[in-house]
Amino acid sequence: MSTMDSSSIYGVSSFLTFFLLFLLPLHSYSAHNSSTSSGQINSNSILVALLDSHYTELAELVEKALLLQNLEDAVGNHNITIFAPRNQALERDLDPEFKRFLLEPRNLRSLQTLLMSHILPARLASHHWPTGERRHATLSADHHLHLTSKPSGEKTVDSAEILRPDDVVRPDGIIHGIERLIVPRSVQEDFNRRRNLAAISAVLPEGAPEVDPRTNRLKKPAPVPAGAPPVLPIYDAMAPGPSIAPAPAPGPGGARHHFNGERQVKDFIHTLLHYGGYNEMADILVNLTSLATEMGRLVSEGYVLTVLAPNDEAMAKLTTDQLSEPGAPEQIMYYHIIPEYQTEESMYNAVRRFGKVRYDTLRLPHKVLAQEADGSVKFGHGDSSAYLFDPDIYTDGRISVQGIDGVLIPPEEQDESLPNRRTTPLVKVAAKPRRGKLMELACNMLGAFGQACQ
Repeated sequence: MSTMDSSSIYGVSSFLTFFLLFLLPLHSYSAHNSSTSSGQINSNSILVALLDSHYTELAELVEKALLLQNLEDAVGNHNITIFAPRNQALERDLDPEFKRFLLEPRNLRSLQTLLMSHILPARLASHHWPTGERRHATLSADHHLHLTSKPSGEKTVDSAEILRPDDVVRPDGIIHGIERLIVPRSVQEDFNRRRNLAAISAVLPEGAPEVDPRTNRLKKPAPVPAGAPPVLPIYDAMAPGPSIAPAPAPGPGGARHHFNGERQVKDFIHTLLHYGGYNEMADILVNLTSLATEMGRLVSEGYVLTVLAPNDEAMAKLTTDQLSEPGAPEQIMYYHIIPEYQTEESMYNAVRRFGKVRYDTLRLPHKVLAQEADGSVKFGHGDSSAYLFDPDIYTDGRISVQGIDGVLIPPEEQDESLPNRRTTPLVKVAAKPRRGKLMELACNMLGAFGQACQ
């Protein structure tokens, strides 16, 4: 009994050993083949060729549409044919609004439909092109392509001419270059539906804000959401005079809490003091003028400012006469405040690209000139010029402070303030009398009427 049991057990163990040694390798081999055919892409694949080809714009759209995995599965199952538009058709010839529609995340399905409509689940070389007209299915379920061959030999796909037939040939697919993008009707309808006014929620029309001419303020507070730019231009929101600054507007301390302009102005003035070398600028802002209060009010209402701050060495060159006239400190400082938010990088990029840039200032109508010089930004004209010396002393998104090594003066006032301006004396030069051809002709005509011409 024990012998029979042992032999039966031995027989079972022999069968299991045969199963493990023979059947399992076959199963692993078939699993390996299936994974190779569907999960891995050869370096000689048509997908790799598409990513490395000169159809870079189409390759980028395929990556943004998250279609690489779908195309890998399609290549693993059968050969494919890709109709690839040239880069110019996607860069310059495509409607910018339509391209913006395709790249929006909410329109991912439309982008996928458009791209899959350019791919056939079969290999179709140019010498196998059907004669006449033929309708062929694509990887997109709701779109078919119409392949046409004209007697002249011209081949088209949905009225798009094939410019480069058999441009890229690989064992698992082929790429034909076409002249333009093929847009399925469903994608066009989605685009029209988004652009249609019926899909946009209605907005009640509102009249333009009215400004009180006496106070230069809005008669009714405009419904401006938090963070939106102000309604009035910054020049209308400024104080009526250089030395008369109203109380700060209810911005951060009120019910809306938009921006804490007073706190931000205090922060940048403290930053100037801690930075060192800008004590004179901070003294003018706080003690000699009411600009700090006005700047705080402007920032509270949502305006942005860029301050070109001269250092102490530059401020020491100002004469007593330049600061003693009424309103002179304010006018000097107004010329150093730009009603934009600029950083060292943005200004340097602007002058590098355009050569010379004129920025508006709070001192109308004067503008400050900026240009590239010695790898930095140079402001002003002639002797009254200054370099960007200490960049980005303070940047908080509303106020930007850029340190410069000179005091800027408008060019018109600079010419008038020159004490030793050389003037060329006016000398009257007597010219010899000369009769030209026209004068002689006129005299002859007047002589016909009996008038003398001497």
